[in-house]
Amino acid sequence: MVAAGDAGYAGVADKLGITEDDVVQEIGWDEDVDDEIRAAVEERIGSELLDEDADEVVDVVLLWWREGDGDLVDALMDAIGPLADSGVIWVLTPKTGRPAHVEPSEIAEAAPTAGLAQTSSISVGDDWIGTRLVSPKSVKTKR
Repeated sequence: MVAAGDAGYAGVADKLGITEDDVVQEIGWDEDVDDEIRAAVEERIGSELLDEDADEVVDVVLLWWREGDGDLVDALMDAIGPLADSGVIWVLTPKTGRPAHVEPSEIAEAAPTAGLAQTSSISVGDDWIGTRLVSPKSVKTKR
């Protein structure tokens, strides 16, 4: 296992806005996910990521999403279920030019259909980009 501080991953949890008390659920894990991102988040929260079958209320959902994974709106609706009122969904997709890249417009179209608002996109590692989605009511309360 690579230490979370290697390869510039030390700030990933900061970039994702994850704090040590957050409960983080991971959906869409597969062999291609970036283990350094996962390790950085687990190091920050001090525990393992919850899997997609967890029943707890979560602060953050990491949704690994690739072209061909199915209907993004359905996946987002499933991710909203356990999410706390002020929770955040990070849709992690392969960067442009990588296998199974997802067009940003797909996320931009799916988010409002699922009742979410897109707030930002950031690079999270060499191969993945993260798009932050929140419930519109939590956007208003942060103003």
